[in-house]
This record gives sequence, structure tokens and C-alpha cells, in this order.
Amino acid sequence: MAANKTNVVILISGRGSNMKSIVNAINAGSLDVNVAAVISNRPGAAGIEFAQKQGIQSLVVDHKNFDSREQFDQTLAKEIDQFSPDIVVLAGFMRILTPEFVNHYAGKLINIHPSLLPKFKGLNTHQRAIDAGEKEHGASVHLVTPELDNGPVILQARVPVLQDDDASTLAARVLEQEHQLYPDAINKLVTEKLTQTA
Repeated sequence: MAANKTNVVILISGRGSNMKSIVNAINAGSLDVNVAAVISNRPGAAGIEFAQKQGIQSLVVDHKNFDSREQFDQTLAKEIDQFSPDIVVLAGFMRILTPEFVNHYAGKLINIHPSLLPKFKGLNTHQRAIDAGEKEHGASVHLVTPELDNGPVILQARVPVLQDDDASTLAARVLEQEHQLYPDAINKLVTEKLTQTA
């Protein structure tokens, strides 16, 4: 690995489709970072198999093996820290993280959320956007802070809400945009950091 290449650790819980989009962008030459590791909180997560096939170091830290959220987060942080990440990417990581964990990675922990933040924080964003009569919807990549879905937005992608949309059709179109948005947002972060340190 080149010494100046941005080191990224990606956390997943399932199929890791956003993680795949990041790896695919690297393989296509449109994103210049090193994925040091992919870590899942669920054994058997489909994304782990994909990462292994790509030759990426893959680990499982099963949250069920811990008595408390704090214990899990502390162990997870130890595993992440061995890879000295510049950016920690939450890609469908279905755990609420403790403030201590979030603060440990302040300024370098990012998440993708399926809404145009600050609208529709939390769950069921697609149905809520339809119910609210929104004309457009989308996804946001943001820095993670202890308050849920509240950190500064790095980049957003927008899709129109169509008249015949239901939550699943809207979700599918948003996910398509997410797969382009996440690599673009990481690129933006890397470029800004290089500019700041130049």
C-alpha cells in the first residue's frame, strides 16, 4: 500500500451493497483509497464473502457475544484501530453506536442515510417521504455525531418521488443513487483532506 493512500475500514451487517460499490469504484480507478478491512457484526453476512473474494481482510465481531453495547463497541474499536483508518465507513451497519465510540472516531466516521437530511432522520424514510407528499427524496452521506443522523452532510443525491411510487420502488431508486453517492462522498473527503494538509 502506498504510504500516502487513505486507509478505510468498512463496517457492514448484511449484503454490503454500498461496500461493494466502494470496492468497485476502487477497482474501476475512480476512487483512490485502500480498504484495509471489512468488519461485520453478523457471522455469515453476505458482504464478508464478497470482501474475502476481493482479497480484503475480513473480520466478524458478533454483537451477540457481548453483555453490553459498551463492551461490543470497545472491542470493535480495538479491531478497527489495528488498521489505522483515516476514514471509518458505516455501510448498512445496523447498530446504534455509543457516544464514546462515535467520539473516538470524531471527524472520520461516516454514514449513508436514505433521506435528504435533515429531513426524515431515523427509520422508514421512504414511506415517510411519500406520506409527507415530498416531490423529491434521496440519500445523504454525513459525518456521524452522537446524535442520530445529525452530523454535517458531506454530499447528497436526489431522486424525484413519482406519482405511482410506493416505499419499495422509491427505495430501489434511492439505493441506485447511493451506490454512486458513497464513493463520490469518500472522494470528496479525501480531496478536502489532501487540500487541507497540502
